[in-house]
Amino acid sequence: MEKNQIEKIVAMIERLPPEKQAEVADFVAFLSCRSESIQKSPNAPLTEEPLFGLWRSRKEMVDSVAFVKRLRQREWDRHE
Repeated sequence: MEKNQIEKIVAMIERLPPEKQAEVADFVAFLSCRSESIQKSPNAPLTEEPLFGLWRSRKEMVDSVAFVKRLRQREWDRHE
């Protein structure tokens, strides 16, 4: 991309309200993350994925099978 195009994009972003600028930043981060995972080898370990370990600190995820069973049971109970 040419420098002139980048400057135009930056100028457009600067004219947006702060909350829209934050949305742009989030979208760029999403695209960057997606681009990185596409470029990785299909044989790359799962631990290299950006979301790996996302729920590591959640106590209820120590036993993920039990966690899912509880979620399903709650849903089934709601619809009886």
